[in-house]
Amino acid sequence: MKPVFYTIFALVCFAFNSILCRLALKTDEIDAPSFTAIRLISGAITLFVIFLLLRKKDAEKGKANWLSAFWLFLYAICFSFAYLGLTTATGALILFGAVQLTMIIFALFKGERPRRLEWLGLIFAFGGLIYLVLPGLESPPILNAVLMILAGAAWGFYTLRGRSSTNPLADTAGNFLRSVPFVILAILPFLANIHLSAKGVLLAVLSGAVASGIGYSIWYAALKFHTATRAAVLQLSVPAIAALGGVVFLAETVSMRLILASGLILGGIGLVIFGKKKSV
Repeated sequence: MKPVFYTIFALVCFAFNSILCRLALKTDEIDAPSFTAIRLISGAITLFVIFLLLRKKDAEKGKANWLSAFWLFLYAICFSFAYLGLTTATGALILFGAVQLTMIIFALFKGERPRRLEWLGLIFAFGGLIYLVLPGLESPPILNAVLMILAGAAWGFYTLRGRSSTNPLADTAGNFLRSVPFVILAILPFLANIHLSAKGVLLAVLSGAVASGIGYSIWYAALKFHTATRAAVLQLSVPAIAALGGVVFLAETVSMRLILASGLILGGIGLVIFGKKKSV
């Protein structure tokens, strides 16, 4: 049951990152660079405190490094700016579609070969993503969509680097700490436009400390139980959770385009998972 709990907890955290970010930016409670900075810094502090409290003798074996920290920073900054123009569900759907594409390409490059049913599922999933971003009255702003795709690619690389983690808490804490210099440099050009509110800061702290810091540590722990392909498609369940949160917390409406795209993408997930079970 441990792999199931870890996976579900992490995926719910991923969805709440979208909800918290959109909630803060839609109501103009905080600017995107400040949200990113507070998110990463609060995540780093939270993880560092937890790490100190639970530190073990093998703590020095952690694999945190600057490249992983850069991918984490790139994901976070693109994620925040993308949500200036995307709804909660649309952003989450584009994000994890891009994550899947990144991880599937990596898996194929490393020699993993999906079965026929898995290929069919992947075609459905990618088709849904393409349909979602095609130009039209209900399509998302292209610049925001591209930023979210870039965020998804960065998260995909960060996730792949975490699959070999033997000390998830130490690795995640180290990556968050190393991401702080990147985000400080990134917000310098926006200092004149910074605006904060108590609510915006609180939402950013919740995103960083709980949904990001703790959630990512749990995800690192869950990755050892999944192949790259399975880890990619499991994350595509996040948009469904995010869509529900967008309706409940932000009163967002769900368009027919989003419903159809979600059906294709989430249906593709089911086919991939079913194909995995048949091949075992």
